Amino acid sequence: MDEEPVIIKLTHDQAFVLSDWLYEVMMRSDKLDAIVPDRAVWSGIYAISGTLETIMPEVFMPDYSGRLEQARQRLIETMGGPDDETPRTQGS
Repeated sequence: MDEEPVIIKLTHDQAFVLSDWLYEVMMRSDKLDAIVPDRAVWSGIYAISGTLETIMPEVFMPDYSGRLEQARQRLIETMGGPDDETPRTQGS
């Protein structure tokens, strides 16, 4: 079995928003069971979450909520906004 790590690249905003979402799903609710019933998948989810938590300085900043909302808004704008039905891909 090949245990070579897989590298996933995210923008800082993507990592920040994903980190917050994972925290909410994993730690503040019972949603992970409902979203991901296959416990084997949890290993990867925990690895991603743990990695993001260690590299995101925003987690410890007093203006966390404001920074998170700004990151969300930038990502939504990049994707085409709430009124746009087709998300833009990077480079378009």
